[in-house]
Amino acid sequence: MTDIPTDTFTDVLGGPPAAKVIVDETEALAVAAALAEEFRPGASARDAERRLPRAEVDRLSASGLLAVTVPAAYGGADVSQETLAEIFRLLASADASLAQIPQSHFAYVNVLRRQGTPRQREFFFGELLAGRRFGNAQSEAGTRHVQDIRTRLEPRLDGSYLLDGVKHYATGALFADWIPVLARAEEDALHVAFVPRDAPGVTVIDDWDGLGQRTTASGTVRLERVRVPGDRVLPHHLTFEGPQLHGASAQLLHAAIDAGIAAGALAEAAEFVRTKSRPWFESGVETAAADPLLIQRFGELALQVRASEALLREAARAVDRAGDALTDDSAAEASIAVAAAKVQAAQAALEVASALFEVSGTRAALGSLNLHRHWRDARTHTLHDPTRWKLQHIGRYTLNGTRPPRHGLL
Repeated sequence: MTDIPTDTFTDVLGGPPAAKVIVDETEALAVAAALAEEFRPGASARDAERRLPRAEVDRLSASGLLAVTVPAAYGGADVSQETLAEIFRLLASADASLAQIPQSHFAYVNVLRRQGTPRQREFFFGELLAGRRFGNAQSEAGTRHVQDIRTRLEPRLDGSYLLDGVKHYATGALFADWIPVLARAEEDALHVAFVPRDAPGVTVIDDWDGLGQRTTASGTVRLERVRVPGDRVLPHHLTFEGPQLHGASAQLLHAAIDAGIAAGALAEAAEFVRTKSRPWFESGVETAAADPLLIQRFGELALQVRASEALLREAARAVDRAGDALTDDSAAEASIAVAAAKVQAAQAALEVASALFEVSGTRAALGSLNLHRHWRDARTHTLHDPTRWKLQHIGRYTLNGTRPPRHGLL
C-alpha cells in the first residue's frame, strides 16, 4: 500500500468478482428465501465440524444481497430497513452463523452513506456492487468498556495515516475484502479506516472458540503500522453529533438474527415431534403431535415467535419512517422500537431454543443430532448487547419521555 497515492482511489484488490445486481425489494426477498433454503441443509454439519462457510459467503456475495442497501443514485436497490431485516431473519432461520457474518458489513455501508464524501461513496459502493465484502474490526478486549477504543490512527505529513491496534470479536474479517477499523485519531475523535484484508501489517487470526455461532470466525485482528491513505478514513464521530439511526439500524439486524433463530428452532422442534418423538403413555394418543399438552406448549412458543416477528417489522418501519424525516424525536422513537424488538427477539430465541428439548423428548439431547446448536447460537448472539439496559431506556422513555443516548448501541 505504500505506493498508493492518498488522493486517488485505486482498486487494490484485483479484478472484481462476479456479482448479480438486485434491482428491487421483491427480488431481494426472493433471493434471500432461496439462499436460506440452500444453506439450511448443511447448517448443522458446518456447526458440528466448525467448517467455515467460505463457499456460502461467496454465494451471498454473488447473489447481490450484500449490495442491496447501496443507494439508487449509485446503482443499488436501496431496499428499506423492513426488507433488510427480513433478509437477515430468513438467513438466520437457516444458519445463524451465516446471518451474523454480514451484520457489520451493512453497518459500515450506513457509515459510508452518512459520512462518506461523494468520491468515497462512488468508489466503495462500486466495490459492493461488484461483490466485495466488508468485515469489521471494532471491539477491543481488556479495556474499561466496549466504547474504550485504543486503536490509533497516527497522521503523517503526506495526508495518510499509520494504524496500530488489536481488535477482538472481528466477525466477518476473515471473509472480508475490506476491513473497516474503528480507531482514534486527532483529539481522540473516532474514525473508521477502510483497510484491505491483505494489506501489509494486517493479520486476521481465526481464534474464535465461542460455544455458539461457531462458524462466524469472530477472531482477532492485529494492525501493525498499517498504512492507510487519507481518502479511506471517515469521521465516524460526526455520526453522533445529531439525530442518527446508526445504532437503531445495527441493532435491528441483531434483533432479526434472534428472531430468525427462534423461528428456526421452532420449525425444527415441530418437525422432530411430528416425525421422531413418541407420545407420553398417559396421553392416550397415538402420536406425539396429537398430545394436547404438547399442542398447548407449541401454541405458547408460536406466540413468542410471532411477537418477535411483529415487533421486528414494527421497529423496521419506525427506522424507515425516521430515515424519511430524521429528527431527535423520530430517531428516539426508532431506537426505542428497535430496543423493544431486540428484547422480545432475544427472549424468544432463548426460550424456544431451550424448549425444543422439552417438547421433543430425551432423544433430542443426543449430541449427534446437534439440536443444541440453536440454543448455543441464541445464548451466544444475545450476549452482544445487554437487554437489561434496553429495558432501562424503554422505561425512561415511556415514563419520563427521556430520549435514548446517541452512543450507537441503541
